Amino acid sequence: MKAVVFPGQGSQYCGMGRDIFEHFPAARTMMEQANELLGYSITDIMFSGNEEELRQTKYTQPAIFLHSIAVAAILGSKDIAMTAGHSLGEYTALCFAGSIGFDDALRIVAKRGDLMQNAGRQNPGTMAAIIGMPDNALENLLAEAGREGIIQAANFNSPGQVVLSGDIDAVKKAVELAPSKGARMAKELVVSGAFHSPLMKPAEQELSAALDHIDIQPAAIPVCMNAIARPVTSAAEIRINLILQLTSSVLWSQSIEVMVQSGISEFIEIGPQKVLQGLIKRIDKKVTTRGFDTAADIQPHI
Repeated sequence: MKAVVFPGQGSQYCGMGRDIFEHFPAARTMMEQANELLGYSITDIMFSGNEEELRQTKYTQPAIFLHSIAVAAILGSKDIAMTAGHSLGEYTALCFAGSIGFDDALRIVAKRGDLMQNAGRQNPGTMAAIIGMPDNALENLLAEAGREGIIQAANFNSPGQVVLSGDIDAVKKAVELAPSKGARMAKELVVSGAFHSPLMKPAEQELSAALDHIDIQPAAIPVCMNAIARPVTSAAEIRINLILQLTSSVLWSQSIEVMVQSGISEFIEIGPQKVLQGLIKRIDKKVTTRGFDTAADIQPHI
């Protein structure tokens, strides 16, 4: 069985989506519609913006969503048994699964990006990648670093790859301590906030209010959701999990394991770059992975 997965923040690159816009009229229509809905040219930022501009959360999120969903719309959903997305990518997965319409999904993604960027200003924080540390050392590391402030695991990306998020002093302390806990590498990330941590709390109420104004339908394809690592189709559950996701850990590794246990043996990443394919192969070497990012990736399959 096949599943489609969608990337999150960090997968963006300068020039993303330009060839898709140029080669596929349906994608061009979607992208032009997105510019109208947003009230500014997200395609200008994607195609010719600089890295610093594209890295701003309020632009990164709609850019990745738009790139991914435009490619997904060209490929279609035939023979896809399940879907999932990493953080922001969960919104793309829900749009792909027919739970949230394109217009609403784009608006809520743009709103989420704004809210997260603002929460990052209100509650300054940071994130760090911890590579190669034994899983059983994580609890100790968080307890020790937690003496400096709020810190939690933001992303369980794959075995031995965890991203931490929280107060700047606490995350810096975790980076300093991680080598003594067996980590091969510990590195602070360039981010505009402590995503997937309690420091995103200021965004929660406004995101919840914004979600109340959009139509969420039952998903036609089960979506394995980040906050609970379980396939969901219920509209009410989807709404709850999207709010939870802001301050909860992204249980990516656990989600992929659940999908494999459900019978998924092939994962197709749709969107910029190949980050998820690499993570999935580290989670389960037996599955097959492939990806669709550029027009050249798509052409042989339509």
